[in-house]
Amino acid sequence: MALSKEAQRKAYPLAVYNFRVSVDGVLMNFTEVSGITLEYDHVTYRHGLSFLEGESIQTFSFDKFKPITCKRGTILGNQPLFLHEWLKKRDLRSMEISLCGETGEPVLSWRIASAVPVNLKAPAFTAGTNEVAIDTVELQVRGVSVVTI
Repeated sequence: MALSKEAQRKAYPLAVYNFRVSVDGVLMNFTEVSGITLEYDHVTYRHGLSFLEGESIQTFSFDKFKPITCKRGTILGNQPLFLHEWLKKRDLRSMEISLCGETGEPVLSWRIASAVPVNLKAPAFTAGTNEVAIDTVELQVRGVSVVTI
């Protein structure tokens, strides 16, 4: 039995090329975002009789800062200034990376509670090529949550 178009659309994986990034509500243009990871530190506690009982207690409560790498074509306008100012100020900002469907509307988002840029890398300048100039910004992020829309 053949599936309807709607059933096929729901069962088919989303394409990763259609995404948006916003930082504190400012829409940013990136060609690649990688390294989104949700990870927690764990602490193991042992009590005085744990050598006899073999019991240890683990807690998973410490959210780790993890790096996210964002790459984009170098453009004119306010975005390069926004990144440079953010790097100078070193303040924590909220961020959202949304995977969009075929209509361009977000269908799944990764919300980041706090992000701070730690590295901004300028493109390599080579006179013998005609490649696009790509800026790379590395962000340390914490508080990643996945939201379906």
